[in-house]
Amino acid sequence: MTDITATQRLRSYLKKHTEALVKDVGIEPAAELTGRSKATLGRYYSSDPEHAGRFMPVDAVAALEAAASYPHVTSALAELQAITLEHGEARRANAGTINANVALLSQRFAVLMAEYHLSLDDGTISINEAKRLLKETLELQKVLVEMKLRLEHESGA
Repeated sequence: MTDITATQRLRSYLKKHTEALVKDVGIEPAAELTGRSKATLGRYYSSDPEHAGRFMPVDAVAALEAAASYPHVTSALAELQAITLEHGEARRANAGTINANVALLSQRFAVLMAEYHLSLDDGTISINEAKRLLKETLELQKVLVEMKLRLEHESGA
């Protein structure tokens, strides 16, 4: 078994978040927004060794994140540097109440735990199961970010 280097893990992490961004927007709208072909977009998140060093340009990331429900790549980059992001006032104004966030947080956590339980039925977590767990973890993270922003807004912080 080959040991994965830190660089390979970093590249894989960024490619997965790039894929999540493209899928959030949709492949065809993403191609239109960035002016790149669907094949080129696919290469930006491809795990094939021939595309290992290929990443989406910043202008394309910015265009897609403006249309996405969540800043996937920016969030991943911030996370890698232990930086906390704050979204703009428009996002704060649209965030739900704390009670709504707590209810949604509970629901998302329950879904995550259910997925985890199902994944462990056979004693291992497959690639598809891991992808579902990652998706639910991202959804949980979104709720936590919205909740944090709402609390900061209400406390004047």
